[in-house]
Amino acid sequence: MLLSTEVVMSNMPPSIFARRRFPLAALLLLLAALTTAPLARSQATPPPQQPQPQQQPDQAAPDAGGPGADSGVIALPKKKDTPEDVPPPAPAAPKVKNPEGMPNYSLRVEVPEVTVDVGVLLEKTHQFVPNLKPSNFRVYEDGVEQKVAGFKRVEAPITALMICEFASPRNMNSYSGWMLIHDMRNAAFSFAQQLRPQDYVALMTFDMRNQIQLDFTQDKRQLMQAIDSLRIPGFSETNVFDALYEGLDRVSRIEGQKYIIVIASGRDTFSKITLDKILDKIKKTPDVTIFTVSTGQVARIMTEGRGGMGGQIRDMDYLQADNQMQTFARMTGGMSFAPRFVAEMPEDFAAMNQAIRSKYELIYHPVNSTQDGTFRKLLVQLVDDEGHPLLIQDEKHKPLKYDLIYRNGYRARQEVE
Repeated sequence: MLLSTEVVMSNMPPSIFARRRFPLAALLLLLAALTTAPLARSQATPPPQQPQPQQQPDQAAPDAGGPGADSGVIALPKKKDTPEDVPPPAPAAPKVKNPEGMPNYSLRVEVPEVTVDVGVLLEKTHQFVPNLKPSNFRVYEDGVEQKVAGFKRVEAPITALMICEFASPRNMNSYSGWMLIHDMRNAAFSFAQQLRPQDYVALMTFDMRNQIQLDFTQDKRQLMQAIDSLRIPGFSETNVFDALYEGLDRVSRIEGQKYIIVIASGRDTFSKITLDKILDKIKKTPDVTIFTVSTGQVARIMTEGRGGMGGQIRDMDYLQADNQMQTFARMTGGMSFAPRFVAEMPEDFAAMNQAIRSKYELIYHPVNSTQDGTFRKLLVQLVDDEGHPLLIQDEKHKPLKYDLIYRNGYRARQEVE
């Protein structure tokens, strides 16, 4: 077939062959154009882009704090390690170098300070005088005026030691001898009734020996029972000097202000301690105030003025005893009482209670700062704003007399103490 076709085509005239070959070429060109058109469009259309992930904002906070961009997570400000309001450190202390061969040493300077408790009581009623100012007080030490550096009114619980004479009368049938024990018990009960729950009190008795009946306690019932047990004494000797010396030694170990209430006749019969030694002991014991109550006043009145050598000696003994009791109280800024009847005791102990609890405390630095252990005498005066002696009047403008109760002196420290 192919051979015969080619023969036929070869036998065709040239004009006809040329006409058929042109349409065929055009057809081939058309087909080629149709096949290349989609390829050209595909090349002209850009390929679809892949979706890119959204860029996250920078989460790292800048050094100064705050957000990193206009939107996104807000970062909290970063706290600084050191606050801004801390003051700058203090400058270092200059270092002082000792000269060669000189060791280190410290210098200590002690400024002595004296405290004086002053009670201002009306002479008639024993009432405390309030509302006084520091300018109303003048303090003299050995005649030299001192400057008052501290002043306040003191009213605090008390620490007291009762020293009671508990001795049998020399004559067991003597009424006056048993009256001493009766007065002692009444005086001790009257003082116990004035105590407050915060007060500390102890009881010591003496005849020829000293005996602690009750140690310091706040229980008033124990004190009442101890006083009530004092019924039958032992010895007839009355060693008041020994008892007071031991009492001062005991209370000196207690800090703060202390009080000793001596309830006795004041007669000393067999003490080892002399009067001079006990007076020196009183001067050397600081922060102790002694109040004395002399017993047996009714018995003295009954036997006073009796004739005979024995009566005169007895009267002299009691006069000396009263003088000793008053001296003990006056030296320490206390008070001395000599009640004649039982009805006087509540009033006397009320005045004692007022004097103990209400005082003015004066503090000064002595001009004579030498610590030589000498005894310095004290004098306290009350003056008005113009420097004249202070006058106290009642509601009717009548002058009222008053008493100043304070220590008459103190003993300076020794340098070795």
